[in-house]
Amino acid sequence: MKKFLVVAMMALGLAVNAQEGQLNVGGTIGLPVGDFEGANVTGAIEANYLFNVAEGFKVGPSVSYVHFQGEGADVAFLPLAVAGRYNVAEKFVVGADLGYGIGVRPSGVDSGFYYRPMVGYQVSEKITLHVDYTNVALDGVTASTVGLGGTYSFSL
Repeated sequence: MKKFLVVAMMALGLAVNAQEGQLNVGGTIGLPVGDFEGANVTGAIEANYLFNVAEGFKVGPSVSYVHFQGEGADVAFLPLAVAGRYNVAEKFVVGADLGYGIGVRPSGVDSGFYYRPMVGYQVSEKITLHVDYTNVALDGVTASTVGLGGTYSFSL
């Protein structure tokens, strides 16, 4: 899986125009819906750098930190992914992140396939509010959350 991500990111880098990049930073707060017992809230921060590859379509690398917190639960992942966003209308965007969620807390927690579909509304040129579903598929267990968040965009 790690080799696949490296190859995909290299191929992506060859196919994009670096002059039209956009840095997005944001966060999400959510409710766990997966198999983690005891977690009652989740939080995530993210950063991605997206390149225009077609009219209304952007792709690029993404990194996040997802934390499951609650009585009896304190688990965190560091997802490394490829993000894609598509403007389906003037103010509406759909997207997905696909990659690998590295288990970082507690020590020895499993890592697994990461995916995150999302739907967003552009409040302004720089601010997007979104609803997302985040999942890290571990060996027989899923760490999932449904969240509400936002991103701020910097054109570079």
